[in-house]
Amino acid sequence: MKTKTSPSKKRKPKVSIDQRWEIINPQAAGIDIGAREHWVCVPPGAAPDPVRRFGTFTADLEALADWLQECGVTTVAMEATGVYWIPVFQILEGRGLKPVLVNARQTKNVAGRKSDVQDCQWIQRLHTYGLLQGSFRPADAYCVVRTYLRYRDELVSARSTQTQHMQKALQQMNLALTQVLSDVTGVSGLAIIGAILQGERDPVKLSRLADRRVRATPATLQKALVGDYRPEHLFVLQQAFDLYHTYEEKIQACDQEIVRALAQLPDRVDLKRQPLPKRKEGRQASQDRMAGQDLREALYRKTAMDLTAIEGIGSLTSLVVFTEVGPDVSRFATEKHFCSWLGLCPDNRISGGKVLSSRTRRVVNRASDALRMAATTLERSQSALGGFYRRMKARLGAAEAVTATAHKLARIIYRLIKYGEAYVRQGLQAYEKQFQSRRLRALQRTAKTMGFQLVPTQTLAAGVS
Repeated sequence: MKTKTSPSKKRKPKVSIDQRWEIINPQAAGIDIGAREHWVCVPPGAAPDPVRRFGTFTADLEALADWLQECGVTTVAMEATGVYWIPVFQILEGRGLKPVLVNARQTKNVAGRKSDVQDCQWIQRLHTYGLLQGSFRPADAYCVVRTYLRYRDELVSARSTQTQHMQKALQQMNLALTQVLSDVTGVSGLAIIGAILQGERDPVKLSRLADRRVRATPATLQKALVGDYRPEHLFVLQQAFDLYHTYEEKIQACDQEIVRALAQLPDRVDLKRQPLPKRKEGRQASQDRMAGQDLREALYRKTAMDLTAIEGIGSLTSLVVFTEVGPDVSRFATEKHFCSWLGLCPDNRISGGKVLSSRTRRVVNRASDALRMAATTLERSQSALGGFYRRMKARLGAAEAVTATAHKLARIIYRLIKYGEAYVRQGLQAYEKQFQSRRLRALQRTAKTMGFQLVPTQTLAAGVS
């Protein structure tokens, strides 16, 4: 006869699990950044009230830094919220603290109800246990040049908008300048538009303003310059024309500031001991000038390498990479980490052993955009990189080929910066020969797994004879 088991025997023994995590940053603080106020949390016991609110004025930020130093804080984590984090970051960095800029994706899962008070405590807790990874930011001296260059891009974009307005106004007046000129903002286009705005309507006189290098014949130019000069379209053309020149002046002023700020950065090479390499074939010296200065030479002084030697990389692209990354890539352990930061590698999403997505991660990175633009210029390049781009385009498509080529450029740049090596150009013939040898080895491995052996056609022909 079975006896009834007592309830005490059914109970499982209690398992005691130590869930305390190792404290990595004992003197860590967390800040919830806002437009009107900042909420700050320091370690418990560092202050009677570990959570405090501060305003966003400079005096408030100075008081925030004083309070953190009184509490013995050494490192501070904050979210990258718009541009509101910049003043806080700069003041704390100037006070000797170690600010850590964190992507908002790492701190969004707040335990409990979401509020500013809870956010700062959650950030402080994560940073204490070392669960936050700081975003990459070059040294402050390089950020100065980066700020000028980013603003220059905005001016160039605004100038392009005015160019579109001019093209639209000309098209509405049936002045087909875009059909006879490759660029309406070139020497010929601006001269003709300026004469039109001054009241000239004779197509013969307007056609004479075109440069002699224009391929269109005078008769074709005269036909294109016969239009319907309506006052409202002329008004739009005048406004866009004036704004275009205004932005052009601002861009030139910005170029001067970029050259001045770039000259203040420390030199890493002596041109007398290590002279500047020769300019790559087919590139004009005028393409490397900014504000009357040789930008290629200036970058070589600051980086001790010539990134413009790489196919598709110009002086402006090299300047973008230099200001976004800096002269040191030690923050990235390998070139794979560097490409991941640029968003140029697959972002595999795996669940249950199944790959849900392998698309590249969407990032806002100007260096990545510059490398993608450089990759598009390699479509007709008679080099190894050009051959790689065309092969990827035929196999994957144009968009994927641009990403793959930009990824290859990023790996080359990482190696040049890290190891200080000079770029060695690989010819198209050598690349094709290497590619064919790789294909042959792959076919041989495939045939071997299936129990076959590849035999060259010449050997077969000799055996038949």
